Amino acid sequence: MWKSIDCKTLNLNCETNNTEHGTKKISKDQLIVRRGQRFTVKVELTQPFNPNLNPLTFTAVTGENPSEDLGTKSCFGMPDKIQRSPSAKAVWKVELEKGSNPPTGSLNLTITSPADTPIGKYNLTARHRDEETLLAELVVLFNPWCPGKLSFYLPTCFPGSPALFIFNVNASIIFDSISCSLPAQFEEDMMKICLKMLDVNPKHLANAANDVSARCNPIYISRVVSAMINNNDDCGVLEGRWSAPFWGGTIPSHWSGSYPILKRWYNIGCHPVKYGQCWVFAGVMCSVMRLLGIPCRVVTNYQSAHDSNKNLIIDVYHADYGNFVSCICFRNYHVWLECWMRRTDLGKDGKYDGWQVLDPTPQEKSDGTNSFSSTKRGAVFSMIAIFLISNFGFYRVSFFVSWQCKADGTMVNIFSDTKKIGQNISTKAVGSNTRLDITDSYKYKEDTMAHRLKTSRLRQRKRHCSLGKVGKLLRSFSQVFLFTCPGGDCNNYNCLSLPLSAPDLSIPILVPFLVYHKHMVGSDSMKISAVVTDKLEPRNVYLAVNDVILLNPPMSITVSKKLPSLCLINHYVDLFEVTVTLADCC
Repeated sequence: MWKSIDCKTLNLNCETNNTEHGTKKISKDQLIVRRGQRFTVKVELTQPFNPNLNPLTFTAVTGENPSEDLGTKSCFGMPDKIQRSPSAKAVWKVELEKGSNPPTGSLNLTITSPADTPIGKYNLTARHRDEETLLAELVVLFNPWCPGKLSFYLPTCFPGSPALFIFNVNASIIFDSISCSLPAQFEEDMMKICLKMLDVNPKHLANAANDVSARCNPIYISRVVSAMINNNDDCGVLEGRWSAPFWGGTIPSHWSGSYPILKRWYNIGCHPVKYGQCWVFAGVMCSVMRLLGIPCRVVTNYQSAHDSNKNLIIDVYHADYGNFVSCICFRNYHVWLECWMRRTDLGKDGKYDGWQVLDPTPQEKSDGTNSFSSTKRGAVFSMIAIFLISNFGFYRVSFFVSWQCKADGTMVNIFSDTKKIGQNISTKAVGSNTRLDITDSYKYKEDTMAHRLKTSRLRQRKRHCSLGKVGKLLRSFSQVFLFTCPGGDCNNYNCLSLPLSAPDLSIPILVPFLVYHKHMVGSDSMKISAVVTDKLEPRNVYLAVNDVILLNPPMSITVSKKLPSLCLINHYVDLFEVTVTLADCC
């Protein structure tokens, strides 16, 4: 049991310190500071303070079994004559501020943690005249404004104010016909929830001391958080589900923000919350990363790909009559995260510093867990130096090759538009809710020399064809096969033999409401594909694919009367004609 030092009053200046450290919105009562930045504490001793006779020493510790060698324990004082370990890391310091009056015991102290301090919850104790007491329980966060070896100091070229990527709760996520915003880093108990997430991650459970020590590194934290957002390998926050039914949980598109998800996960004992999809995973991770002090933004990639055989080319296989053998290699969009940090682990020249790609959606394993390593966006751009950890990001924005599988087992390379993957890669523009296109920062422009040099290393057998030239290449008669995929079910339409002498040909397709309506709960788009085969040259096969977004039908609501009980009598008119009976409308 600690004895109390001879202290009359102690003022942690929580409100002032939190305001200066940009954490006031998180808490006004708990001391929350950023590493590498000083904070002030006022101490009133009962006796005069003479540092030469009775030095004042402090100890800051975090985690279990704190150690100076691991940087999880720091001893410092006035005067600073502490006997430390020769290999002590992350040494704090304390200074006497102006306005102090040592003869009366009135001390204004400035305490500073180093720029490589592990983040997390700390106990700060003080010892004076052989008596020790707990001064404060404080939380240390990352500091994007502080230069340091393991920091991620934002240079003057940073796009916009760094505060926008830390404090802004509006990180709009744009996908399909929906725009939503999920970050919620300043809600009640968010600090407690995020620290709990770090303490239940598998690395901490396996070796708590090393895990807490590694929390000095934002790269390590980003990997831990990325893995903890999904529940595939641990007691993560969200369980993913990409198609109905969503029994026992919430439909992903119905979430209104990150906080209800994180709060529920915390309240039910760190068990996964049902259900999430890519934009939900990214939005929740954005909230956690911003609260911990890492600048981040949400990115949407349209026509996103998934490489199942790891050859960095998206191979799409179609059966002899057009339908996909597998429909999982493409999604009309995918959402991930970008975080700003230094990458001294990849190079000392700063080439790979800046926005790093992180994907918490559980699809590929990284370091044994379902997380996407923090990969420099420029490395995805050039595919050099970090091949093993950036290929997952590369093939999301890369090209694809289509194959037709014949009944005899042979495959024919199909002419198709190979440039559609990874287009309109977007994020929220700084200072507005408009879309900012960042495609050029992920990939070279199509058909440039740099693009051809990059893809020539990966391309196997591929034929080039512009869909506008298909009509010129076909003979007089061709076989056309049409099919649609609303949701996850593909529907085949009869094969047609048509003369294609005209430059343009329109074929109307009617997809009945009964076919697609059940899929609209979790999806509002369908994929339309056409496979065209030259009957005189059967090896000439052409493919066109397009995603059709279904708009909500117009509706009219008329409020006719307001009753004293505040109930409203409404007339609802739906102008969308269907041939089925609508149930549970009230």
